[in-house]
Amino acid sequence: MQEDALLGTLTPRECFMFAAKLTMNLNAKQLEDRVEELIVDLGLSSCANTKIGNTFIKGISGGERKRTSIGVELVTNPGIIFLDEPTTGLDSTTALQVILLLKKLAQ
Repeated sequence: MQEDALLGTLTPRECFMFAAKLTMNLNAKQLEDRVEELIVDLGLSSCANTKIGNTFIKGISGGERKRTSIGVELVTNPGIIFLDEPTTGLDSTTALQVILLLKKLAQ
């Protein structure tokens, strides 16, 4: 799929919390700390409480949506992650931001 599979009615914070609750066995404080850390690492602080959006709901930008999609996978702190075309559909500036973020996370 070229489109991210995110619920447009949720915020990035809610998406991360949902994914964390499904996959991690941590208490509420630890989950909140992990989600906040991820929001900061992905540069989503300014839009963390904005709806993701869809065809009918205005939401976050394409780059923020892509970083949210990546964050849903990173919330469990995996040892390895495979991303197929992480910059598809992004303009050159946003694509560069995503690649620099991935580089930072890899280091």
